[in-house]
Amino acid sequence: MGKRLLIVEDDPGLQSQMRWCFSDDLEVTVADSRDSALAALRRLEPDVVTLDLGLPPDPGGATEGFALLEDILRLSPNTKVIVVTGREDKENAVKAIGMGACDFYQKPLDADILTFVVNRALRLAELERENQELSQRTNGTSIKGIVASSPQMLTICRTIEKVAPTDVTTLISGETGTGKELLARALHDLSHRADKPFAAINCAAIPETLLESELFGYEKGAFTGATQSKKGKIESANGGTLFLDEIGDMPMPLQAKLLRFLQERVIDRVGSINPIPVDVRVVCATHRDVRGLIDAGDFREDLYYRISEITLDVPSLRDRDGDALVIAQSLLKSLGKQMDRPTLSFSDDAVGAINSYGWPGNVREMINKVKRATIMAEGKRVTASDLELESASNPLDNQLNLRQVREAAERQAIMQALQSSNFNMAQAARLLGVTRPTLYNLTDKYKIESSAEANSTRH
Repeated sequence: MGKRLLIVEDDPGLQSQMRWCFSDDLEVTVADSRDSALAALRRLEPDVVTLDLGLPPDPGGATEGFALLEDILRLSPNTKVIVVTGREDKENAVKAIGMGACDFYQKPLDADILTFVVNRALRLAELERENQELSQRTNGTSIKGIVASSPQMLTICRTIEKVAPTDVTTLISGETGTGKELLARALHDLSHRADKPFAAINCAAIPETLLESELFGYEKGAFTGATQSKKGKIESANGGTLFLDEIGDMPMPLQAKLLRFLQERVIDRVGSINPIPVDVRVVCATHRDVRGLIDAGDFREDLYYRISEITLDVPSLRDRDGDALVIAQSLLKSLGKQMDRPTLSFSDDAVGAINSYGWPGNVREMINKVKRATIMAEGKRVTASDLELESASNPLDNQLNLRQVREAAERQAIMQALQSSNFNMAQAARLLGVTRPTLYNLTDKYKIESSAEANSTRH
């Protein structure tokens, strides 16, 4: 997103001179009154405002300018305001700084000084925004390793935080590379079992002949090579959490044994007839369609109901609004530090490519591509070629298409309002400042389900 400057100045000659001071990479907008400045503020959310205190209808005084300063600080507290005063008007400059302006500039116009003051304010705004993003990333969700800004993933994160303190058996479904194990670990870390073991086993990675002994353990002499007794994953997780990854690939005979454990909470080691009680919280994950497996006779329906007291359907990266770029930037920052290249950033064509690519391998694929790009980038900018992605024909098309930007923002705002109001349409309409009929029209337009039940089936 480009940097934006709003110049509030009623003198047309000065407006033109101030515009000419800044390069093309800064988006400059001009307003000549309090009303037009407020309209531009709401529409553009500028990073910096230069504010001439002498505005009509009081061009010789400062009452209108001070009133506008108060409006800006209230409506857009993150915007940096530079007040512009006359050479002999230091008293008003000091007052404006006391009210919350970040700097002041005295007429007559000096292009070098003006650009220096504005660039300093832009840099301050950028630093504060980065700090805020880092803070939100840390505090917006308690889930370590999950970077998310989309309503789809924030809904998943909120659910994790609610479910974690309970002991309900949870099934996490989603494509490969979507972070299912991270979410399983979060369920453990946010629970009362956090100081106890977290034992994970991939049911698809271990041969069927070994999986039973890996899960349930075995007694000495149970089979050739069993020279001593060994605890299985379930027993070693006692008191903590057992994570069964790719549960959809578990062989049918083992499904029966797992079902018995979930019902009775005791295990039998291979070669033993003495049941061992085990207290674990069970979390399962799969990338497969379990319902389809049940219909095909490859998965027990009674086991499915046992492991899915709560089901979390993790969306793929392509279905998370805006998350691809947020995650890519976070990865570039962390990998850049690891590889002693902390100043790397994405070029415009890289941003366009990241946003337009489908990411079939999800976050795991992105980690590989960003790691490669961090090594291969020749300058300080990572290009689409470094990421091994095709450059979009015009990487800024989507960002500059005002209709698409507006529709995306409207859709996200509606989703957030519905979630915040627990899908109460009247309350959501009040939050959005529209009538209920208008909200119904918008939900129809964007094909948004307006009930909690319909949305819970998707997430």
